[in-house]
Amino acid sequence: MQHGSPDALLSAIAQSSNEVTQGWMRLMAAAPAAPQNFSWLSAVQRNSALQTEYLEKQAKLWSALVSGRREALAEPQPGDRHFAAKAWRDNPYFDYLKHSYLLASRYVEELVESAELERPVKERARFAARQWLDAMCPANFPATNPDALAQAIESQGESLTRGLANLLGDVQKGRISQTDEGAFEVGRNLAITPGDVVFENELIQLIQYEPATGEVAARPLVIVPPCINQSFNLDLQPDNSFVGHAVASGNTVFMVSWRNVGPELGHLTWDDYLEKGVFTALRVAREISGADQVNALGFCVGGTLLGAALAVLAANDEHSVASATFLAAMLDFSETGQIGLFIDEAGVATREATIGSSGILPGSDLAFVFSSLRANDLVWPYVVNNYLLGSQPAAFDLLYWNCDSTNLPGPMYCYYLRNTYLENKLRVPGALQNCGVPVDLGDIALPVFVLATREDHIVPWRSAYRTVSLVGAKDKTFVLGASGHVAGVVNPMVKKRRSYWIGEPYPEDPEAWLSSAQEVPGSWWQRWSDWLARHSGGKRKAPTHSGSSKYQPIEPAPGRYVKQRLH
Repeated sequence: MQHGSPDALLSAIAQSSNEVTQGWMRLMAAAPAAPQNFSWLSAVQRNSALQTEYLEKQAKLWSALVSGRREALAEPQPGDRHFAAKAWRDNPYFDYLKHSYLLASRYVEELVESAELERPVKERARFAARQWLDAMCPANFPATNPDALAQAIESQGESLTRGLANLLGDVQKGRISQTDEGAFEVGRNLAITPGDVVFENELIQLIQYEPATGEVAARPLVIVPPCINQSFNLDLQPDNSFVGHAVASGNTVFMVSWRNVGPELGHLTWDDYLEKGVFTALRVAREISGADQVNALGFCVGGTLLGAALAVLAANDEHSVASATFLAAMLDFSETGQIGLFIDEAGVATREATIGSSGILPGSDLAFVFSSLRANDLVWPYVVNNYLLGSQPAAFDLLYWNCDSTNLPGPMYCYYLRNTYLENKLRVPGALQNCGVPVDLGDIALPVFVLATREDHIVPWRSAYRTVSLVGAKDKTFVLGASGHVAGVVNPMVKKRRSYWIGEPYPEDPEAWLSSAQEVPGSWWQRWSDWLARHSGGKRKAPTHSGSSKYQPIEPAPGRYVKQRLH
């Protein structure tokens, strides 16, 4: 790119700004006359009172701009970072853009809320409207973002050149860069808790971590992470590794490392994930340790798989698991949050027809869905930073993990969608058969520890809370952590951040429980460790090496499977 004079650049940007602004305002004005296929919007077009009020406020705002006055007719929501720059307050042009956009946003939201729609349809309408409004924020466009304009002028267009290069790089990757990916490498500065892979099959590797104490619990801990992302979110770096904490607390820890499946494994089913994954990991860990039982932990989809596995064990009158921990996991899918908006009969049937018997669900598809759920956190800030400002995202281990998606076999994925999200059969006694036996979560009688996180957009905490009443255990503990799906789980004690809520008894209504729960500052990790210690089966001398004569170490942790990235 050739750099002209600052005046010429400013003139070109101003012309572009005018064109983008006019286009944006036409879109805003066109909201009442949207195409007929937006049935929710056309249905509320008749609400003339809302339309009249909106147009009057826009006229008042324009009149104030022309006369040199300011009219604050709408304000950003608390925590909205789009309009943090001083220019959005001090510059009349940008102040007008901000308030015009906010008025349009409120108008569209009120149209949706006033529509007489059934609840599922209205939820989809809210989500669609929010996605559109987020995308149309003037801060997301180079010609209407004051920081981008100032950066372009100051750098004589160099920021635009860098932004274009960033955009082209992300197009090649097929996703938006959320972190400095060159700053991290699995096995170098992520997932570095010492250990060995002691077993592998076509679907999993099983990692056994080195003990950190002279004595360990007699019963090992087996962790089943989600299979829709890589497993190292529980073993990021030494100062925030949940695995490291469990090891330091005196446990022999095993963790499943799911394979990032390719077309050759596109035939695997839900039962395969139970048999080759969960059951195999529980059996091998028990054989290596020589323990009477193991303690098990499942996170997210790993928790759903663990719940089904425990029900199968109960149906077969097997008692190889002493206790179960469910972290941000759903067994009852009656309230799935925004992710449920993506799932309906037509969509599931289409998936079943294409990949239901064999095939792959690309990990990029799931990554797109998860990012869309939090577009203002996981999409638009990086569009602005990377493309408009021409900057590089900061190094953040959790976001590096977040962009390391994994493929799923079509049969397994379709079974999971239909029988949990769509039809919610897992919670119904006997409605499903897994591994040849009826599944009844009420038969799970072992002690359970359930953690939910209050701001979880993937596993709403009220759904996770219902696990307490679904399982038949008498020894139940529920803890509600602060923050979201991963940050609420990965909350190390040393940072002394956030808080959690506890309390008994556990009424049917989650809100009733919360109203009387006690808030405790800090991390929930120690409370869980104390709970787990009660099911340790006593103490024994720490093993001096990984594996056993039957299960020899294959390679150092974290192994090959976790390093297989999508391209």
